[in-house]
Amino acid sequence: MASSKTPEPSEAQSYTTMSVGDVEAIGAHCQMPFCHQLDFLPFRCESCKGKFCLDHRSETAHSCPQAGAWARARAQRIATNYKPTPKPSVLTHEQQCSETSCKTLINTPLVTGVHCPNCNRSYCLKHRFREDHDCAKLTPVGARTGQTQREKGLAALEKLKAWGAAKQKGISLTKATSKTSAASRLQATASLKKTAKGDDKVPTEKRVYITVEASADTVSSKVPSGAFFYNKEWSVGRVLDMAAKSLQVQNVNNRVSGEEEKLRVFHVEGGRLLEFSEKLGDSVQTGNTIVLLRGVGPAVPDLIQV
Repeated sequence: MASSKTPEPSEAQSYTTMSVGDVEAIGAHCQMPFCHQLDFLPFRCESCKGKFCLDHRSETAHSCPQAGAWARARAQRIATNYKPTPKPSVLTHEQQCSETSCKTLINTPLVTGVHCPNCNRSYCLKHRFREDHDCAKLTPVGARTGQTQREKGLAALEKLKAWGAAKQKGISLTKATSKTSAASRLQATASLKKTAKGDDKVPTEKRVYITVEASADTVSSKVPSGAFFYNKEWSVGRVLDMAAKSLQVQNVNNRVSGEEEKLRVFHVEGGRLLEFSEKLGDSVQTGNTIVLLRGVGPAVPDLIQV
């Protein structure tokens, strides 16, 4: 007995050939008007499910009322069953050998890296032994000795005290030599607003006009200071990024974890380091001065009085 199962349509055909069992069960006259040809091996349209002869098997030939239905159904089926190609399971983290004279990339699929537990660095196979990379002369990465941290803290404190002393001296000289302090301040503020640079999109009522300076050990430009205006709602961290860019000061705060290379903002009138998260307008007013300092440690309140 012949099978009554209908063959599945191919990917590029809108019709299927009916089997002998289908012909015996439901007939085989072409459903195209004015044709009705008897066909023992008819074709079935996958869009309208009608049966047609060889000449009228395509959707165009029999003017299919549901033309394209089979193609849309196939596209939906493909989209439903689509599975993206999985990403490779092997991840590489390339880095250069820690030996200063070696340019070999390690931790790659072809070159493995060897970690030295003494200096806490990674090396290629050629410099993996302690004597090959002068391990005895290296300070372990991440090592924290009490004496080293104490020395760094004292150096940072002395640096900040120097700025505090200069600030107090400047205030004393201003009070002693200025007889018309109010008029001088108004004139200085007007001059500052006239020369200050900033984002024109900042509303006038939210602008804070200040002088920005950078210490000599941070600047690479010929002009280590300038007049700028910022939005008082901005954070100190955002102002630091913009000021560093304007004064061409190298800013690596987002790439280092230690305080040796980090930039900090010192508020001259307030006599303290500002926190990155605090708003500029909460501490700084128009006419004030901020200084970019490097390697001075975390914010210390009331530094001038220390």
